[in-house]
Amino acid sequence: MSFRTPLGRARGLSAAGTGTGHWWAQRVTAVALIPLTLWFVWFLSRFLVFSHGEMVQWLAHPAHAVLLLAYLGAAFYHALLGLQVVIEDYVHAPWLRTGSLLALKLVLIVLGLTAVFAALRIAFSI
Repeated sequence: MSFRTPLGRARGLSAAGTGTGHWWAQRVTAVALIPLTLWFVWFLSRFLVFSHGEMVQWLAHPAHAVLLLAYLGAAFYHALLGLQVVIEDYVHAPWLRTGSLLALKLVLIVLGLTAVFAALRIAFSI
């Protein structure tokens, strides 16, 4: 018999004890993506006025390369966190949930690494 209240037993814990950290990570990446997405839209608008060579030179600037890598990392991690919650909430068969989560992580890791590799290759091609 426990003398703690139900609220005292549940405070800060989800069913697995990690829900709070996942929730915070989702919110932090969302806030980080606000200015990064504004920068990324501005970055994409440069394609309309720059030639290919000028664009590569512009992306080779360290600040632009770092911002692009930060955007890619935050976007892929935010997508992973959000899609993970959708799968956990709506896929009920344990084997299908586990397989879906594994496939999701594999696909997003491969896509994220490919995007980072492409950005680094462009940034260092000069």
